[in-house]
Amino acid sequence: MLRASDLRAQRKPFVMATVVRAQRPTSAKAGDTALILADGTLDGFVGGTCATSTVLAQGLRLLTTGESTLLHITPSAGDAPAEEGAVTVANPCLSGGALDIFLEPMLPPPLVHVLGDAPVARALAALGGPLGYQVTAVVDPSAPIPPDAVAVVVASHGHDEEPVLTAALRTGVPYVALVASRRRGSAVLSSLDVDTSAVHSPAGLDIGARTAPEVALSILAEIIASRPRAAPPPPVVPPKASLLPVLE
Repeated sequence: MLRASDLRAQRKPFVMATVVRAQRPTSAKAGDTALILADGTLDGFVGGTCATSTVLAQGLRLLTTGESTLLHITPSAGDAPAEEGAVTVANPCLSGGALDIFLEPMLPPPLVHVLGDAPVARALAALGGPLGYQVTAVVDPSAPIPPDAVAVVVASHGHDEEPVLTAALRTGVPYVALVASRRRGSAVLSSLDVDTSAVHSPAGLDIGARTAPEVALSILAEIIASRPRAAPPPPVVPPKASLLPVLE
């Protein structure tokens, strides 16, 4: 789908909704699809007004959790047992039919912004992809740091380090690192007029790295280790039919 490709290129999150089963009478059929955007837009067709409202509400929820789910839309959920990976919603306005819709969040990969063209910078770009990261390596220190960057790594080995570190710290990037020896890194950080306590220097976990790929691996490991821990999911309690929303 062209729209989906455009959204991926723009790093905009969305949910892909696909009808996998339609029990008549329904206006949707298996294979119908729609995209759910963060602004509440639904682009496509997965059923009438009632189904659309339910799909939109569930899709916006999944943009927060990032988890795929199978949505059962039925005229009456009754005392449907809890099913892992699935949500059942009673929708009485359906004319006797039922829909099963697979909802899959499409979230942009975490973005790592790297300054430099040295071996460590190139190794970060090579290793980041297989680990699920999008790595952008630039040599121009004036290149803007993407607002959704989860990490900024300065690996330019003495070239234009200060302005990029300052910009990353002032914009609140979660992980900021400087590839340098402990002595040189301390000298660079002491020259900045911002709080540098959050900067990782030397960059990366201490794994005894020697080569550029090993240093890059240690940096990516530190990025992974420093990301927020996901809270454990709450226990699943099957809702009663009388408490389920009626969406029209």
